[in-house]
Amino acid sequence: MCTHSESVLLSGDIMGRALKNLDGLLRMPYGCAEQNMAVLAPNIYILQYLEDTKQLTPDIEAKGTNFLTSGYQRQLNYKNNDGAFSTFGSGGSGNTWLTAFTMRSFVKAQNFIFIDPKVINDAMIWLTNSQKGSGNFKLMGKFFNNHIKGGVSDEVIITAYITAAFLEMNPTVTETVTKSLSCLKKTIDNVANTYATALQAYVFTLAGDMETSNKLLSHLDSVAIKEGFTHWAQTATNRYLSVSVEMTSYVLLALLSPYSLPAAPPSPEALGYASGIVRWLTRQQKYYGGFSSTQDTVVALQALALYSTLVFNPEGSSTVIVKFSDEEIDFEVDQDNKLVYQEQLVMDQTGKYTVEVEGNACVSVQVIASQLKHILTIRTLSKNLRLYVCLQTKRLRYTGKRETTNMVIVDIKMLSGFVPDEKSLKELKGEAQVERIEHEDDHVVVYIKELSKDIPIQYDLELRQELPVSDLKPAVVKIYDYYQQSKPDTFSALDIIYRDHYSL
Repeated sequence: MCTHSESVLLSGDIMGRALKNLDGLLRMPYGCAEQNMAVLAPNIYILQYLEDTKQLTPDIEAKGTNFLTSGYQRQLNYKNNDGAFSTFGSGGSGNTWLTAFTMRSFVKAQNFIFIDPKVINDAMIWLTNSQKGSGNFKLMGKFFNNHIKGGVSDEVIITAYITAAFLEMNPTVTETVTKSLSCLKKTIDNVANTYATALQAYVFTLAGDMETSNKLLSHLDSVAIKEGFTHWAQTATNRYLSVSVEMTSYVLLALLSPYSLPAAPPSPEALGYASGIVRWLTRQQKYYGGFSSTQDTVVALQALALYSTLVFNPEGSSTVIVKFSDEEIDFEVDQDNKLVYQEQLVMDQTGKYTVEVEGNACVSVQVIASQLKHILTIRTLSKNLRLYVCLQTKRLRYTGKRETTNMVIVDIKMLSGFVPDEKSLKELKGEAQVERIEHEDDHVVVYIKELSKDIPIQYDLELRQELPVSDLKPAVVKIYDYYQQSKPDTFSALDIIYRDHYSL
């Protein structure tokens, strides 16, 4: 059922929506190294897909490589002298997961822009030196998303991730990779973590160990959620969307990676199974082409790009008719406009939508409802006001099931004519758990390292009126778990309040 205003979105290519928004697949702040890579990495897979299917035009290549170059330059700000990368730069502790993520992305980006080989080599050496005698890699720095934990040690997951990075760089199995594969193989019979199983299936596929990979894929098929489409979750009651998207994408990569090299094409059965996964993934895609968060967007687009390359057909056309009430919208898709992202806004239509397709070209159709969630607003203010944004002691606390949250973002939109007081902003930067503050345009974004269960905190930010503005409109404050934006009810609706204070 659809209500209020919706957008009917259509593309003749699964990658069309992401292609339209190369510079903004995720609408969130980009103040740390991981967020910067979430802009850089998807561009690589999109450009590679277009090049492989001979659809890469000079204009798209110029736009994409420009984003890659600027992202690469920004990422160097987070590089330490020892070759590692840290979340917020400035000589912070090296992070093994982030360093591997950056290294594997830079290797792929070399196909399109200049990457200093020393940057890649230094990262590889630092990661190699973090390997233990057992073959595991040390987890240094906070893991990117604590939803992936459960039933398996962090070192198993980080070892699988780094091993995949090394194998994507070089399919030749080195001594370092041999040790890590041996270590991982000892854990596969006792893995109770679906995320780890999916990631390891991809790792052993990359390593050419199809016996082990097929064993893991067989287990994954037995625990798959097949509700019309196929996907995976940690448990039946633990379906955090960003983690489900990521692990489902790893399964798709494990299934299709054997066909990414010149080899026999996938069988109809394999493509049929994969299409059920792809249909679920594309249903989770957001309006701008990204997914719930950073890492799931990167892995999902890597998997979707691989699938799109394997099923690409340079011929065909289709007519799509979307019907609602007594009206209909017609779309035409052919080889000249298949990469064009077509959108039609439908206002105030209530009821069921039906879609009819005639032709032989693949099309992706999605209906997205327009939504904007206000956590809290101020409706009346007086002139010459000093306003205090107070994150109250008894209000701002995490009450969920985990011991700690992931990184928490507080996005404070300024009221028209107001700016943050510089002294107050500086004091906020020094508060416990505050990793970083960004003040850009009319927003102040606060990065909180984590919130512990049932332990309240208090932060204050003073705003001062710089310009008098008549008919002042409310502003919005949003708070969310960085890796689970689709679950705003993780926090109470009264988490953040505005308090107005008058001053002479």
